[in-house]
Amino acid sequence: NSTDGTHAGHVGIRVFQLGSDGQRVRMLDKTTDDGGRFSESISLPLDSANFDYEMVIQSGAYFAARGLTGTGRQIIKEIVIRFTMPDPLGAYHMPLMIAPNSYSVWWSA
Repeated sequence: NSTDGTHAGHVGIRVFQLGSDGQRVRMLDKTTDDGGRFSESISLPLDSANFDYEMVIQSGAYFAARGLTGTGRQIIKEIVIRFTMPDPLGAYHMPLMIAPNSYSVWWSA
């Protein structure tokens, strides 16, 4: 939570595998822990490099529950990050900083 420097605990996160036909298959539906993190092993098919993935973060609900959207100025309700996981046995770490109308994400090995 970059508005007050606290950890964004209990933020809803969904991960989907995207098919070449645009079909979305839900792989994960979790919330972050009290420290604003979640760690989950996902079994990937050996051809996982052929797929794109999408992570949807429920930032709007998180900030609304904290009363930070009372000004009516929050327009971002979800953060959607599309990525690949070319190594089915690899570990992928994507830190995310969120605010009511902005975010920053990066990949860290």
